[in-house]
Amino acid sequence: MKKNENSDRKAKVLAQHICMSVSKAQRIINQIRGRSYEKTLMILELMPYRASYPILKLVYSGAANASQNMGLNETDLFISKAEVNGGPIVKKVRPRAQGRSYMIKKPTCHIKIVLKLKEK
Repeated sequence: MKKNENSDRKAKVLAQHICMSVSKAQRIINQIRGRSYEKTLMILELMPYRASYPILKLVYSGAANASQNMGLNETDLFISKAEVNGGPIVKKVRPRAQGRSYMIKKPTCHIKIVLKLKEK
């Protein structure tokens, strides 16, 4: 039995050092995992969270990579894998009263999305 040539083709996209916590990005990634490309765009455009914009840009980029580099149709794609991992924590010092200092920790995350063709 011969496999379809396009069934194993996938477009991977990775965004690193996004300035948000993992938990804020994770709640959006959980909503789009396993959904079709068109439905994902609709969900991300209508979500009221600030974290949905970088993820939307990432999904657009992955679909553009799939259509340009691999010749795949964007309407046939779905999110096969989506994960968020913690990145480095940016630490800054804020001056406080009486010569003390206060540490500000700004978390970052890495977002990885894999787009695949739907099985027909």
